[in-house]
Amino acid sequence: MLPIIGLGTNRYGVGESAEARAPLKEALARFHDWRGTVVDTAPSYRSSETVLGDMIAELGIRDDLFVASKVDRDSGREDSQAQMRDSSRKLRIETLDLMQVHNVRDWQRNIPLIRELQQQGQFRYIGLTTSRSSEYEDMEMAMQRHDLDFIQINYSIEQRIAADRLLPLAADRGMAVIINRAFGGGRIFKAVGDGPMPAWAGDLGISSWAQFLLKYALSHPAATVAIPGMTKARHVDDNFGAAHGPMPDEAQRKKMEAFYDAL
Repeated sequence: MLPIIGLGTNRYGVGESAEARAPLKEALARFHDWRGTVVDTAPSYRSSETVLGDMIAELGIRDDLFVASKVDRDSGREDSQAQMRDSSRKLRIETLDLMQVHNVRDWQRNIPLIRELQQQGQFRYIGLTTSRSSEYEDMEMAMQRHDLDFIQINYSIEQRIAADRLLPLAADRGMAVIINRAFGGGRIFKAVGDGPMPAWAGDLGISSWAQFLLKYALSHPAATVAIPGMTKARHVDDNFGAAHGPMPDEAQRKKMEAFYDAL
């Protein structure tokens, strides 16, 4: 069982600066206070793995977290294996909870490799990610051929294509779904601007646009957890508001879509 709000960390690659790390550590501590567990990172997020490894150790919260990273190498088995070992070292975690093939990169070779290493006890679960609709064909093929534990995919009120085939396929195949880009990369906030939310949003316990967007994405029947990027404690507080109160039913989801499409 996973809390439905996780933490995306592609903006945690701030290096050694104590000043830059301070608000991130505060956000991670607040995330833990809210009983959040899923923390998603990747080697391509600059120094995020090292920063997270340090902060998780300093806060003493490793046993309370579900930590996921990724592999994105396409130059052979040894290179991929070295990258995954490096991720574990930087995160200071011997057995990572989830290892994912990043953006379906060389999935034909990397999925079997992760499965092999999983059987050796290096990872608990195996997954596959994308954040681009141009990769959906490869994603679908991999999901049909392999028994994955997780997929991670972009899905939002703006970007609904995943709901056509991939989200139903994940449900049919028993794969947990991590939602990325629930805010459309920030573009949705520009679309809604400073305008007021519809009055009926209050019926769903929604008090911010972030909660509106997260509740829409998370209310898809296949969704397991969303991983918005949260670099400030106040963002954590706001986003966890989406984990409380009723979720939209199908009729309310259609109403949300119609509202957004009319902007």
